[in-house]
Amino acid sequence: MRHKDSRFPTPMLVHQSRAREFMRQCKLDAIVATSPVAVQYFTDYYWWLDPLTKEFMSNPGASGELLPLFAVYPLEGEPALVLNPLLAVNAADIWVRDIHVYGQAGVDWSAPPRTLSPELQRVSNLLKQPTQNATPLDAFVEIIRARGLSEGRIGIELEGLSLARQTALRERLPRAEIRDCTNLIRLIRAVKSREEIQRLRRAAEISERAAMTCFIEARVGDRVSHLAQLYRTALAEEDAAFDHFAYAPKGLGIAIEGDYEFERGDALYMDFGCVYQQYFSDSGLTLSLGEPSRQVTERYNALRACLEAGVAAARVGVKASEVQRAMVETLASFGSWVSFPHGHALGLEVRDYPIFVPANNLRIQDDCIDIPSDLPLEVDMVFNLEASIFQAGVDSMNIEQTFIVTANGSEPLFPQARIHPFNPDTALY
Repeated sequence: MRHKDSRFPTPMLVHQSRAREFMRQCKLDAIVATSPVAVQYFTDYYWWLDPLTKEFMSNPGASGELLPLFAVYPLEGEPALVLNPLLAVNAADIWVRDIHVYGQAGVDWSAPPRTLSPELQRVSNLLKQPTQNATPLDAFVEIIRARGLSEGRIGIELEGLSLARQTALRERLPRAEIRDCTNLIRLIRAVKSREEIQRLRRAAEISERAAMTCFIEARVGDRVSHLAQLYRTALAEEDAAFDHFAYAPKGLGIAIEGDYEFERGDALYMDFGCVYQQYFSDSGLTLSLGEPSRQVTERYNALRACLEAGVAAARVGVKASEVQRAMVETLASFGSWVSFPHGHALGLEVRDYPIFVPANNLRIQDDCIDIPSDLPLEVDMVFNLEASIFQAGVDSMNIEQTFIVTANGSEPLFPQARIHPFNPDTALY
């Protein structure tokens, strides 16, 4: 069971009105999520091993596919979730109530049970119920049949499922019209629900405070690994998990190994992020050891203007490529440095749609949708803009911040004020 936070009394990650509007447009009777991220999105169920455990790890000689997961999100009626019985306790306090298990629970019922909380009593009752479902597919088919969807139009997240699993699905539901909805799900997730925005904002807040705690300690002769450890510790104190702490030593590329020792005059690209209740933060800045040189200041000011131009362009209806172009054109007006300003949304993954890059003439498509990959911005999209300069053998610099699209433009998701200087030896931008 998850730690409960009073700020999030009734977690519901899915943007219900958006999901159902797309389902109506695509004439879907149900969406079926099969990846750990999508299952969590539609149900709030989370188990840390789901993205990691492959079939061969418990069944030697089997495939490298992830173990099966199914979440059914119908256009009408309540969602349902298929779980391994020993993991059902992780769904004890989620908002989805229709939980189906398969196989044997593997628990001993011989001792008289103690008094259980309502959530744990719910799990106990579920595990005691006899089931004819030997496999996850059996449980999934039972849900579909019980909901009267055996002949319905069902969108299933097929990406990541082997041909054998896809064939088994179709054989068990021969009269259903099965449509791949992998990219439809990504498109639904591009606009964040209220719960998602709260978690993303909290993740950004925790990461920012933790970063300021560690960077204030930066000194000539210190090592990046020391700052990374301070960052990790500060995150843990706020109930967040470490994701990354990266830097670019002497402008020679992005590293995560922390052996580098700071030298006076260094200017370094820094990029860092955490995960709070499975939602990502991602941010970046420039760390200068000592007063920055005129060249560093000029280039950083160009990056700042580049980012501000992107924010000004990021309005409802504007395509992602147009935001990126505004950044590129602004940076070019300052000089001819090699740089690739861009951006990306974030959420349950560190990169969601939209992606702020030049239009590539590709399409976001599956059996349900077919649209240009250059998405126009919508209210409540949460995104990062970032720009970096790497001068090989000399220095590096970075700026990256998180924003949310509003009806009137875009604004910071959480204030990320860079303060200069913290101490005589360190400047932070």
